[in-house]
Amino acid sequence: MCKRNKLCLEEGKEMDISNILFVSPMYKELQVLIKNEVPGKSFRFIPEEELTQDDLSWADALVSFNLKADYDYNSVKWVHSLGAGVDRFLYKKEWNNEILLTRTICSFGQRIAEYCLSYILKDLQFHDTFHEQQQKKKWEQRTPKLIGSQKVLVYGTGEIGQMIAKVFSGLGVNVYGVSLSGKEKKYFTEVIKLDSHFSRLNEMNYVINTLPLTEMTEKLFNSSIFNQLSYAGFINVGRGASVDEGALLQALNDGNARFAVLDVFAQEPLPEDHPFWSHPRVQVTPHISAVTTANEGALCFLETLKNIEENKLLINKVDTKKGY
Repeated sequence: MCKRNKLCLEEGKEMDISNILFVSPMYKELQVLIKNEVPGKSFRFIPEEELTQDDLSWADALVSFNLKADYDYNSVKWVHSLGAGVDRFLYKKEWNNEILLTRTICSFGQRIAEYCLSYILKDLQFHDTFHEQQQKKKWEQRTPKLIGSQKVLVYGTGEIGQMIAKVFSGLGVNVYGVSLSGKEKKYFTEVIKLDSHFSRLNEMNYVINTLPLTEMTEKLFNSSIFNQLSYAGFINVGRGASVDEGALLQALNDGNARFAVLDVFAQEPLPEDHPFWSHPRVQVTPHISAVTTANEGALCFLETLKNIEENKLLINKVDTKKGY
């Protein structure tokens, strides 16, 4: 369930929410979990292929995530994202600030932290090397490295970045953060401003991106960053469009980046002819590092609706000007 944090500074608007539209591939599961929990409301639960502008005109609230087409949301009062990201609603789009936008906060941080940890441990324990040796029936010892001796740089020090820092620092890792403000955050050894972090890049063993997609973060990870790496591993669990894919491939080929674990891509699904599929030092996963389960999506929606109707603080309200 969504938890309160100190970042919440504003109150939700008072509004009458009577008609609620859910548009999601898991609409049937959400219908079972939600419909009887909120008496006095009218619901529609549908897949996107059945969505019409009439549905949006009927709705006071839209609950969805990664809609493929562009829709006019001006008739609704509230849009709630079933994911942590909201770039599908805001990125390079005009948003009516009279419409409340909220996002799902649940176990994303823990899921992403464990995802990242699994690939870093795989690297430190030489899983791929020993698997290759097994195929060749080759007995050759290598001493695994301790994770506590590693330095990790996390771009983004919000809820997800902080959970990564908490999990990793608990294992003795020196976790550094990058943010716009450079404001100190718990569990980070140091937080560095985005415009002054380049000098530290060559010290890092691993770089993790958790940033949302905004006009500022589009292709942020380009040659200016990758050229500063010193054989580091790169993990992207933020947004695919924040990476210059050509620059990443060049960094992998040049040895600046030792490997890349990519869960998000500029185009999803990843096209079959994309070079990431076959690159020997790229691990592709199909956007699964922080999947919203129906249970978690329902819980966060219900709590957000309750807080709106009781005019309570909304910790998951999106700053539509910032894009997160």
